[in-house]
Amino acid sequence: MLHATGLSKRFAATVALDDVELCLRAGEVHALMGQNGAGKSTLIKLLTGVITPDSGEVSLEGRRIAPSTPVQAQALGISTVYQEVNLCANLSVAENIFAGRYPRRFGFIDWRAVRRGARDLLATVGLDIDVHRPLATYSVAIQQMVAIARAIGVSARVLILDEPTSSLDEGEVQELFKVMRRLREQGLAIVFVTHFLDQVYAVSDRITVLRNGRRIGEYPASELPQPALVAAMVGRDVTLAEGRDNQHRPAADAPVVLSAQGLGKRGKLHATDMQVRQGEVLGLAGLLGSGRTELARLLFGLDRAGEGRLEIQGAAIELHHPADAVALGVALCPEERKTEGIIAELSVRENVVLALQTRMGWRRALSRAQQDELATKLVKALGVKTASIETLAGQLSGGNQQKVVLARWLATEPRLLILDEPTRGIDIAAKQDIMAEVVRLAGQGMAVLFISAEIEELLRLCDRIAVLRERRKVGELPGGCSEQDVLELIAGEVA
Repeated sequence: MLHATGLSKRFAATVALDDVELCLRAGEVHALMGQNGAGKSTLIKLLTGVITPDSGEVSLEGRRIAPSTPVQAQALGISTVYQEVNLCANLSVAENIFAGRYPRRFGFIDWRAVRRGARDLLATVGLDIDVHRPLATYSVAIQQMVAIARAIGVSARVLILDEPTSSLDEGEVQELFKVMRRLREQGLAIVFVTHFLDQVYAVSDRITVLRNGRRIGEYPASELPQPALVAAMVGRDVTLAEGRDNQHRPAADAPVVLSAQGLGKRGKLHATDMQVRQGEVLGLAGLLGSGRTELARLLFGLDRAGEGRLEIQGAAIELHHPADAVALGVALCPEERKTEGIIAELSVRENVVLALQTRMGWRRALSRAQQDELATKLVKALGVKTASIETLAGQLSGGNQQKVVLARWLATEPRLLILDEPTRGIDIAAKQDIMAEVVRLAGQGMAVLFISAEIEELLRLCDRIAVLRERRKVGELPGGCSEQDVLELIAGEVA
């Protein structure tokens, strides 16, 4: 269906892609794998006309193409659905599906045709919803399906799915896979970009691996074992980050850093009790929408609690603003690093020193030498891959952006570090680096609240796991529990 050969792209001194080949076949799901910064995003942008290659060519069904804009790529039949749903939440579902290409009658938009066409396209992805309702009233999973319906509505022959499962729970992922298989049977060539290795093998027919901007190889999924895939992506065997062992777990009587008693907010979170002790990693498990992020926002002052009591090291506090939390030694690495974490237009150095400078106040400005020293130290300690601490944060890969956000808060030496999905959408090597850092920080006495949809991460890292369901805390499990224990509590199968 599509054959790209010799694609190369350079940004100043950085070689993003070097002589890359990609071959997509009709009726196949083709996984595109690699670490953050391997060149996956650059390759997608070349195929979809966002940027133009320095060299190389692309052919679609044997005919050479050179789209210079995404609109041209869509007209040729190449559509993309990105990790962040890039639709208009204030518009209706039908308007989102046809925005920019409304059917017209007598010069006016044919709204009857818009609604009928939207329902027909949604049916192809197995969705039957009210297309009159604003997109914002639906879950992220449904919004993702709407984005896919829009993408295939342009007579797509190639569909690129860039991290489509990163914001979905397990049930929603399986529904998406059903849609992908249905589209595959219809003859589409599907590119699937993900960092979840088990998902690759669940739905993919072939795998292309990129590393440092070069193609390492193309493999039938059935012939590439998972350890070999990881080694191809990273260039070496990856050792899983060491979990907490009993010797390094905090004492049962360790000082309580944060205590929440009946903390809640109407419509967001039911009254919740929780304690995090010094040197402890407390895991927060639950499905999407269970209240995990809502709790993190209350603890950091992003939202104001409607009920309950909050204490830091035994003293009652009220959080009116995140600055209050920062002043008390609470730090939050948010789930949405691009919109709520990094400031893309600032350098790595400026992003790293931002929270510390805020806490100190502008009357005690950090000197440029102090900023350079601090940023260089943390960039090195966390293994941030950047040409310079003056590189714009927006130019870094997702995993390195996550490390920059973490560096920002480590600079403040917090008492409590809240990590909301810190490994979402990053490659396995960066994931292991961050998990190892969490273990190290807890070992030094920092209290950590670790929120993750990946139960395996929670089991490996956490001393206790609190489980939320339907915006209510439904129980706690000790370190050393099984995955089945957590799943049963999430599903409500045990009291």
